[in-house]
Amino acid sequence: MSEIPKPQRIAIAGATGYIGGRLAPRLLEAGFALRCLVRSPGKLQAREWAAHPRVEIVQADLADAASLARNLEGCQAAFYLVHSMTSAGSEYVGRDQHLAETFAAAARQAGVGRIIYLGGLGETGPGLSRHLSSRRDVEAALASTGVPVTVLRAAMIIGSGSASFEILRYLVERLPVMITPKWVSTPCQPIAVQNVIGYLVASLSVPETVGGVFDIGGPEALCYRDIMSVMAEELGLRPRCVIPIPVLTPRLSSYWIQLVTPLSHDIAGPLAEGLKNPVVCREDRITRLIPQKLLNVREAIRAALSQMVGNQVETNWSMAGPIAGDPDWAGGTVFRDDRQLIVLAPAAAVFRAVCRVGGGHGYYAASWLWKLRGWMDLLAGGPGLRRGRRDPEQVGFGEALDFWRVVGFERDRKLALRAEMKLPGEAMLEFTIQAPDARQCTLRQRALFQPRGLAGLLYWYTVAPLHHIVFRGMLLGIQREALRIAEGR
Repeated sequence: MSEIPKPQRIAIAGATGYIGGRLAPRLLEAGFALRCLVRSPGKLQAREWAAHPRVEIVQADLADAASLARNLEGCQAAFYLVHSMTSAGSEYVGRDQHLAETFAAAARQAGVGRIIYLGGLGETGPGLSRHLSSRRDVEAALASTGVPVTVLRAAMIIGSGSASFEILRYLVERLPVMITPKWVSTPCQPIAVQNVIGYLVASLSVPETVGGVFDIGGPEALCYRDIMSVMAEELGLRPRCVIPIPVLTPRLSSYWIQLVTPLSHDIAGPLAEGLKNPVVCREDRITRLIPQKLLNVREAIRAALSQMVGNQVETNWSMAGPIAGDPDWAGGTVFRDDRQLIVLAPAAAVFRAVCRVGGGHGYYAASWLWKLRGWMDLLAGGPGLRRGRRDPEQVGFGEALDFWRVVGFERDRKLALRAEMKLPGEAMLEFTIQAPDARQCTLRQRALFQPRGLAGLLYWYTVAPLHHIVFRGMLLGIQREALRIAEGR
C-alpha cells in the first residue's frame, strides 16, 4: 500500500494579527498543515481553528535568528505578516527592517522554499510616506538572503475590523460635516479582505508567483471622498458634507483620527501620512494568474457591515501588538477591592455573564461613571471606550474590551483584564468562579491597583469612594444576567 503524502507545512509569522487570523483557517480548508509562530500563544486559545490536528502553535522570538531557524525547519513556505506599528511606536521602521532581515536569514538556514509577504501599494520615490517606504524596505530585507519572496501589494483593505475600514466607518458615522485635508481627493484602489485572503492562499499553488511582485486591488479606483459617500449610503445615512482645506497636515489628521475613531496615535499617524500617496494598481498580472470574483467598493463595504451585524467578525485590528506580562505586584503597595457573592446558577452561565462586560453591553451599573472615565482617558491620550469589542458574547486571550485587555482566560473559571487606560500605576480586574456543584457557584471579583508615585496614591484615594457604586453594582449586575442566562431568557 502506498503511503499517503503528508500535507505541505506552511509557517505563519503573524497568525494572531488581522490578516493572519483569517488566513490560517482558509489554509487549513485548502489542506495545508500550519506552524504558527507567535509571541503570545495564549492569544490563539479561543480560536476554533487553533485546535485543529494540523496546527502547531510555537512561541517564537522573531528577533532571534537561531531559534527562529529551528522553528522554521520542515516548512516549505512561510507567510510573513508582521508589523511593529502597535508595539514599537515611532521606532517601527527600524524594528520592522531588523525583524525582516532576521526572518530572511532564519528562512535560508532552515531551507524554507519561499516567503510570501503582504506589502503596500504606492509609487516609489522620495514622496512616498514613511509607512509605505518601510513596507518597501521590508520587501528588500526579506529578499536579502536569496530565499524567493512573493510580494502582494495592497491599498486599503476593506473588511470588518480592519484599521482602514474602522477609520472610514467612524468618520462617516460620527461626522455629518467633515473638515478634511487634501487627501480626500487622493485616488485609492481598495480591495475586499476575502479577495486578499484568496490571493494569499492561491499563491501557494501557482508557481508563476514565486519571486514575483504583484499589485492587488479591487475592480475600481475611487478617491477617499467617494469611498466615504458609498460608506454613508451603505450605513443608511444622509450624504456627508466633506470640505477639504490645505492647512490640515498629516500630523493634525492623525490627531483628528485618534479623537474620532478608536485607533491610537501610533497607528493613526502612519496611516494618515500615507493617505497623501495615490495607491492604485499599476499592473494586473495577478488577475490572470489567480482569477477570482473581485468585490467592488460597495460590495466590500456591504459584506463587512453584514459581518458586523451578524457578530461574525473573525479578527480585529486591536488584536495585534504585544501582550505585556502580568504586573509584578510584589515589592510595593497594592490596593485591593475584593468582593464575592453566591450565584444560584451554573458556572457556565456566570462566565457568559462575566464575558459580556464592555462594548455595547456596558458594565452592568453606573454607566455614566464609566462613560465619564472613558472621556477622561480619551482626553489624556488613552483609548477610552472607543475600541469596544470584537464580539458581544465571545472573548479570548489578548482581545481588547474597551480600555481593558484580556490577559487571563480559563473558560467557566476565570477572566482577567489588564487596564490600558492612562493611569498613574498598574491596574487589573479579575473574575474567578468556583462551583461546588452544578447548581450554584461563588463569583469573586477583585480590582488591583499598584500606584506609581504620589499621583498614584491620590488617584486611588480619589476613586475608592466610588467603588461601592461601580464594583458592587457590576457584581450584582453579573448575578442578574447569569440568572437570566440560566433560565434561558
